[in-house]
Amino acid sequence: MKIISEESVGETSANEKSQNKKIVLVGGVFDILHPGHIHFLKESKKLGNSLFILLESDEKVKKMKGPNRPINTQSVRASVLTTLPFVDYVINLKGVTNNSKYDKLIVQIKPDVIALTKGDPGTDLRRKQSEMIGAKLIEVDKVATASTTELIKNNG
Repeated sequence: MKIISEESVGETSANEKSQNKKIVLVGGVFDILHPGHIHFLKESKKLGNSLFILLESDEKVKKMKGPNRPINTQSVRASVLTTLPFVDYVINLKGVTNNSKYDKLIVQIKPDVIALTKGDPGTDLRRKQSEMIGAKLIEVDKVATASTTELIKNNG
């Protein structure tokens, strides 16, 4: 099963590591998949063997992006992500996650790499998290594509 719970993430990660797999961790909303998402996820997967995605909850997305978001529920977003051959695991985050909860999950996962897009506003936080566990922080180049928010504005 590609969708795993927060509670089983440590066990799943340990199993992957026991097979000498290099774990890459990313996070995000992935509301309406577009070419930018696909590029980011494909490039992130190339940095290791197993790609884990921390998928934001509907409550967190509403808080971050407004009351009309997400367009797709977390369960729909997770299901779509699991169809991508380069995605290994999706962890559905519960509720509004804070930095200490992210830190706890990152310690349980112990990724070898934390990937994010160049210019991500959370770069400083991801740097601290990667240093906390000795992971590499790697920025993936963005591709010129509209974001989900821009797609909604232009087509809404």
